[in-house]
Amino acid sequence: MNAERDLAPLAPSVVRALNDKLYEKRKVAALEIEKLVREFVAQNNTSQIKHVIQILSQEFALSQHPHSRKGGLIGLAACSIALGKLAADPDPNVKSGSELLDRLLKDIVTESNQFDLVGFIPLLRERIYSNNQYARQFIISWILVLESVPDINLLDYLPEILDGLFQILGDNSKEIRKMCEVALGEFLKEIKKNPSTVKFAEMANILVIHCQAADDLIQLTAMCWMREFIQLAGRVMLPYSSGILTAVLPCLSYDDRKKNIKEVANVCNQSLMKLVIPEDDEMDEAKQSMTLPAEPTSEESLSKPEAVSSDQCFSATHQQAAFGKSCREREQEGSLDASSDSNFSSSSVFMVTSSERIQVTLNLDGIVQVLDCHLHDTSIGMMTRIAVLKWLYHLYIKTPRKMFRHTDSLFPILLRTLSDESDEVILKDLEVLAEIASSPAGQTEGHGPSDGSDVRPGPVELHVPARAGQLSSSGTKGLECSPSTPTMNSYFYKFMINLLKRFSSERKLLETRGAFIIRQLCLLLNAENIFHSMADILLREEDLKFASTMVHTLNTILLTSSELFQLRNQLKDLKTPESRNLFCCLYRSWCHNPVTTVSLCFLTQNYKHAYDLIQKFGDLEVTVDFLTEVDKLVQLIECPIFTYLRLQLLDVKNNPYLIKALYGLLMLLPQSSAFQLLSHRLQCVPNPELMQTTDGTKPSTSFKRASASNIDYTELLQHFEKVQNKHLEARHQRAGRAEQLDRRVVL
Repeated sequence: MNAERDLAPLAPSVVRALNDKLYEKRKVAALEIEKLVREFVAQNNTSQIKHVIQILSQEFALSQHPHSRKGGLIGLAACSIALGKLAADPDPNVKSGSELLDRLLKDIVTESNQFDLVGFIPLLRERIYSNNQYARQFIISWILVLESVPDINLLDYLPEILDGLFQILGDNSKEIRKMCEVALGEFLKEIKKNPSTVKFAEMANILVIHCQAADDLIQLTAMCWMREFIQLAGRVMLPYSSGILTAVLPCLSYDDRKKNIKEVANVCNQSLMKLVIPEDDEMDEAKQSMTLPAEPTSEESLSKPEAVSSDQCFSATHQQAAFGKSCREREQEGSLDASSDSNFSSSSVFMVTSSERIQVTLNLDGIVQVLDCHLHDTSIGMMTRIAVLKWLYHLYIKTPRKMFRHTDSLFPILLRTLSDESDEVILKDLEVLAEIASSPAGQTEGHGPSDGSDVRPGPVELHVPARAGQLSSSGTKGLECSPSTPTMNSYFYKFMINLLKRFSSERKLLETRGAFIIRQLCLLLNAENIFHSMADILLREEDLKFASTMVHTLNTILLTSSELFQLRNQLKDLKTPESRNLFCCLYRSWCHNPVTTVSLCFLTQNYKHAYDLIQKFGDLEVTVDFLTEVDKLVQLIECPIFTYLRLQLLDVKNNPYLIKALYGLLMLLPQSSAFQLLSHRLQCVPNPELMQTTDGTKPSTSFKRASASNIDYTELLQHFEKVQNKHLEARHQRAGRAEQLDRRVVL
C-alpha cells in the first residue's frame, strides 16, 4: 500500500476504514467519500474528483487484499452517487463530464466481482425517489448496469427499490418511462426464472398500491406483476387477498379503453380464487395464528410482511404516503378456468406444498369486508358485482363453516341485490342465497338473520285434513323438511320470509322480476319447498291485497313454467300423502284469490270441489279485476298445460263436475272473447249417448282417485269462505278510508 500522503485528498482515517474487514467501517468511509466528492462538485474541482476516482480504482479496487477491494468498490459507488447530481447540472460541459466519469465507474463495477452491493443499495434506495428527470435517468441506468452483471444478484434487494421504480414509471419523459419499463421487465424475467428465491410477500403490498394507480402504464405493469406473483407464489399471496381484491375488482368493469388492464385483472382474480381450498375451512385457531414460512433476508431488508394480517393488507391503500405514492359439490373446479393463464397449474414452480399450506392463513374477515363494501357501492360496474357474487359463492362452497359467521351481515345486502338492473347479477345473487339456504353448514341453531320478526311464530301443522276414523294426520311438518324433499337449513325459511317481505315492500320488483326470481329459485333449490314455505308464510300475511297478488303470481308460475313440470305432475294425480299434503297447504293460501283456487282444483283434477267453489262465487263481490282473472283462466284452459283436462271432456259420464264447473265459469263471464272461446269449447263436448261402446259396456274411467276420501273438502270449502270474508272486509275498509280522504280533500 502506498504511503498515506500519496492517497490525498482521502483522509488517513478514511483510508484505514476502507481497508477494514468490517462492513460498517467501510460504509462510514464511503459516506465520507460521498461528502468529499460533493464538495469538489460544488467547487467545480474536476481534477480532484478524477484523482479520488483514480485512487479508489488503482489502490483499492485493483488491490490483492479482499477488504481493500471491497472498500474501493463501495468508495466508487459513493462517488457515483455524488456525481449523480452532476448528471442533472444544466451546464452541458459539467453534464458531459459527469457522464464520462459515470461510464468509467460503470466499467469498473461491471469488470469487478467484488462490488459491494450491500453498501450500494441503501444509497440507491434513498436517491430513487428523486423527482429530477436527469437523476431518475441516472438511477435507472445504474440499475440496468447492475442487472446485467452476472455476479450481482439485484433480485434480493428488489423489495427495497420496487416502489421507487414504479414511481419513476410515471415520469413525464417517454425515454425515462421506457428505460424503467425495460428495467422492470428484466426483473420480471429473473423472477420467472428463479421464483424460489423471490421475496414475494415483501413486495405484495407495493403491487397492491400500484395496481390502483391512476396512470395506465403503472397500473397495467403492476397488474401484470401481480398476475405472475399469484401464479408463481401461490398460497403465499393469500394473506394479501383483501388488498389484492381491493385493487383488482374495480378493474373488471373497465371498458375497452382499458381492455388490457381488465384482462390481466380478470386472470389475477381467477387465479386468486383458485388458491382457496376446503382445508382453509378446517384450520383451528392455533393454526390460524401461524405465519408464512420465513424467507431469506438481506442485511438491509424491510420488516417482515409475512406477519401482516389480511386486515392490515386491506389497509394498504392507506399506506400510499409511506411509499411516496401518488396513487359444496355443485361447483366444478373447471368453471373458474375461463380467463386463467395457460401457464398456471397446481404444479407451477414454487407452488406451496401441502405441509406449507397449514401455515398460510386465509383470514376471511378482510376478504368479506372488501366484498361487502363493493356490493354496497352502487357506482361499481356490473362485471365487478358479478365477480363479488362469484367470490361469495366460491367461499360458501369452499369454506362454508367460516363463511356462515358472516351470513348475518351479508344477508341484507344480498336481498337488496335482487333489485339489481342486471339479470346476470340477480342470477349470481340467487346462487349465493340458494347456497346459504341449503348448505349443511347453516344447520346450526342460532344462525340466521337477526331480525326478530323473521322468527317463526311456532310449529306449523301441515297435514292432509282427514275425516274422523280415516287417514291419520301426517303430523307436524316443518317447512324446512317437507316429506318428499331434501332438508333445508335454518336459513331457508327465513330467506323465504325476507324474499316475500321484499316483494311486499317493492311491488315493482314483484311485477318485473318476481316470476324470474321464483323460477330460478325453483331450479337452484327444491320447487316443492319453495311453494310449500311461501304458501305457509302467505297464510299469515296481514296485507291481504299483497297476499292475493302473490298467490296469483305463484299460481301463474306453477301452471306455466317449464321448471315446474315435475311439481305439476306430482299435484296432478295426488297419489301420495306428500302430494296431498302439498295440495292442502297450497289450497289454504290460494284461497286469497278465488280464481287461482279454482285453477288449482283444475290442476289437481278436483272438479267437484272446483264446481262447489264456483257456486260460492255468487256470494263474492264481483269486480273488474275478478272478471279479468276469470278471463285469463279461460285462456289458460286452452294452453298445453290443460290438454289432459280438455281430453277428459270426452268422458262426459265420469267427469260431470268438470263440465258443470266450466259452464259455471261461462255463466260468470260477460259475453266477451273469453266467453266465446269457452262457449265454443263446451259446444264440442259430445253427447254421452254417442259415446257408448257397441258391446254395451261402460267406458273406462279416465281417472280414479283412490285417496279422494282422504281429503276433507268440506273443511277446505269453509276455509275458502273464511278467507274471502276477510278480503271483503279489507276491501270495504280500504274503500272507507279512500272515501274519508276524498271528503277531507273537498272540505
